[in-house]
Amino acid sequence: MKIVSIAVSKKKGTRKTPVDEVFVSRDHGLVGDAHAGKWHRQVSFLASESIEKSREQGLDVTFGDFAENIATTGIDWKTLPIGSRVRLGDTVLVEVTQIGKECHTKCAIYYKAGDCIMPREGVFARVLEEGTIRCGDEIKIL
Repeated sequence: MKIVSIAVSKKKGTRKTPVDEVFVSRDHGLVGDAHAGKWHRQVSFLASESIEKSREQGLDVTFGDFAENIATTGIDWKTLPIGSRVRLGDTVLVEVTQIGKECHTKCAIYYKAGDCIMPREGVFARVLEEGTIRCGDEIKIL
Protein backbone atom coordinates (compact mmCIF):
# COMPACT_ATOMS: atom_id res chain seq x y z
CA MET A 1 0.00 0.00 0.00
CA LYS A 2 1.55 3.25 -1.09
CA ILE A 3 0.98 6.78 -2.39
CA VAL A 4 1.24 6.90 -6.19
CA SER A 5 0.07 10.49 -6.75
CA ILE A 6 -0.39 13.69 -4.73
CA ALA A 7 -2.36 16.57 -6.25
CA VAL A 8 -3.52 20.07 -5.25
CA SER A 9 -5.66 22.82 -6.76
CA LYS A 10 -6.24 26.50 -6.04
CA LYS A 11 -10.01 26.28 -6.68
CA LYS A 12 -12.71 23.79 -5.72
CA GLY A 13 -14.54 21.89 -8.47
CA THR A 14 -11.49 21.73 -10.74
CA ARG A 15 -8.90 19.13 -11.63
CA LYS A 16 -5.87 19.03 -9.36
CA THR A 17 -2.24 19.34 -10.43
CA PRO A 18 0.12 16.52 -9.43
CA VAL A 19 3.09 17.39 -7.18
CA ASP A 20 5.97 15.23 -5.94
CA GLU A 21 5.58 16.15 -2.28
CA VAL A 22 3.51 18.38 -0.01
CA PHE A 23 3.29 19.42 3.63
CA VAL A 24 0.11 18.17 5.30
CA SER A 25 -0.88 20.50 8.12
CA ARG A 26 -2.59 19.24 11.30
CA ASP A 27 -6.34 19.96 11.35
CA HIS A 28 -6.03 21.69 7.95
CA GLY A 29 -4.95 19.44 5.06
CA LEU A 30 -2.57 19.76 2.14
CA VAL A 31 -0.91 23.18 2.15
CA GLY A 32 -1.92 25.08 -0.99
CA ASP A 33 -5.04 23.03 -1.69
CA ALA A 34 -8.48 24.65 -2.00
CA HIS A 35 -10.18 21.87 -0.02
CA ALA A 36 -7.94 22.27 3.02
CA GLY A 37 -9.43 23.98 6.06
CA LYS A 38 -11.13 23.42 9.38
CA TRP A 39 -13.71 20.83 8.37
CA HIS A 40 -14.10 17.06 8.07
CA ARG A 41 -12.94 16.73 4.43
CA GLN A 42 -9.38 18.06 4.69
CA VAL A 43 -7.83 15.33 2.50
CA SER A 44 -9.38 13.21 -0.24
CA PHE A 45 -8.28 9.73 -1.31
CA LEU A 46 -8.99 7.61 -4.36
CA ALA A 47 -7.61 4.20 -5.33
CA SER A 48 -5.45 4.32 -8.46
CA GLU A 49 -7.21 1.09 -9.42
CA SER A 50 -10.47 3.09 -9.68
CA ILE A 51 -8.81 5.64 -11.97
CA GLU A 52 -7.44 2.81 -14.14
CA LYS A 53 -10.89 1.22 -14.34
CA SER A 54 -12.29 4.54 -15.60
CA ARG A 55 -9.58 4.59 -18.29
CA GLU A 56 -10.51 1.05 -19.31
CA GLN A 57 -14.11 2.21 -19.71
CA GLY A 58 -12.93 4.82 -22.21
CA LEU A 59 -12.49 7.94 -20.09
CA ASP A 60 -9.42 10.07 -20.83
CA VAL A 61 -8.35 10.61 -17.20
CA THR A 62 -5.21 10.61 -15.10
CA PHE A 63 -4.14 11.44 -11.55
CA GLY A 64 -5.79 14.61 -10.22
CA ASP A 65 -8.59 14.61 -12.80
CA PHE A 66 -11.20 13.55 -10.22
CA ALA A 67 -9.94 16.23 -7.78
CA GLU A 68 -8.46 13.63 -5.43
CA ASN A 69 -5.57 14.76 -3.25
CA ILE A 70 -3.97 11.36 -2.88
CA ALA A 71 -4.16 8.37 -5.21
CA THR A 72 -3.00 5.08 -3.77
CA THR A 73 -2.35 1.51 -4.72
CA GLY A 74 -3.38 -1.55 -2.74
CA ILE A 75 -6.23 -0.01 -0.69
CA ASP A 76 -9.97 -0.29 -1.33
CA TRP A 77 -10.78 2.98 0.45
CA LYS A 78 -14.55 2.67 0.28
CA THR A 79 -14.45 -0.46 2.47
CA LEU A 80 -12.63 1.23 5.38
CA PRO A 81 -14.95 2.11 8.26
CA ILE A 82 -15.38 5.74 9.25
CA GLY A 83 -12.99 6.41 12.12
CA SER A 84 -10.20 4.28 10.62
CA ARG A 85 -6.77 5.78 11.18
CA VAL A 86 -4.21 5.69 8.41
CA ARG A 87 -0.49 6.52 8.54
CA LEU A 88 0.91 8.24 5.44
CA GLY A 89 4.68 7.99 5.22
CA ASP A 90 6.56 8.34 8.49
CA THR A 91 4.68 11.19 10.17
CA VAL A 92 1.21 12.02 8.81
CA LEU A 93 -1.81 10.46 10.51
CA VAL A 94 -5.36 10.88 9.19
CA GLU A 95 -8.76 9.67 10.31
CA VAL A 96 -11.43 8.65 7.78
CA THR A 97 -14.47 10.92 8.20
CA GLN A 98 -16.60 10.31 5.11
CA ILE A 99 -17.02 7.76 2.33
CA GLY A 100 -18.35 9.20 -0.90
CA LYS A 101 -20.11 12.54 -1.21
CA GLU A 102 -23.18 14.14 -2.67
CA CYS A 103 -22.69 16.27 -5.78
CA HIS A 104 -25.32 18.96 -6.05
CA THR A 105 -24.30 20.06 -9.56
CA LYS A 106 -22.10 18.63 -12.27
CA CYS A 107 -18.68 20.25 -11.93
CA ALA A 108 -15.85 20.83 -14.40
CA ILE A 109 -14.48 17.38 -13.56
CA TYR A 110 -17.68 15.67 -14.71
CA TYR A 111 -17.74 17.62 -17.98
CA LYS A 112 -14.04 17.00 -18.69
CA ALA A 113 -14.03 13.32 -17.78
CA GLY A 114 -17.59 12.33 -18.67
CA ASP A 115 -18.12 10.94 -15.16
CA CYS A 116 -16.92 11.56 -11.62
CA ILE A 117 -16.17 8.61 -9.39
CA MET A 118 -15.41 10.64 -6.24
CA PRO A 119 -19.07 10.64 -5.09
CA ARG A 120 -19.06 6.83 -5.21
CA GLU A 121 -15.47 5.86 -4.41
CA GLY A 122 -13.72 8.85 -2.88
CA VAL A 123 -12.88 8.89 0.81
CA PHE A 124 -12.26 11.92 2.99
CA ALA A 125 -10.24 12.38 6.16
CA ARG A 126 -9.10 14.92 8.71
CA VAL A 127 -5.45 15.36 9.65
CA LEU A 128 -4.44 14.33 13.18
CA GLU A 129 -0.64 14.53 12.83
CA GLU A 130 1.24 16.63 10.28
CA GLY A 131 4.32 16.22 8.14
CA THR A 132 5.54 15.99 4.57
CA ILE A 133 4.34 13.21 2.27
CA ARG A 134 5.91 12.12 -1.00
CA CYS A 135 4.92 9.95 -3.94
CA GLY A 136 6.08 6.43 -3.14
CA ASP A 137 5.52 6.74 0.62
CA GLU A 138 4.13 3.66 2.34
CA ILE A 139 0.63 3.65 3.83
CA LYS A 140 -0.37 1.71 6.94
CA ILE A 141 -3.91 1.15 8.17
CA LEU A 142 -3.75 1.24 11.97
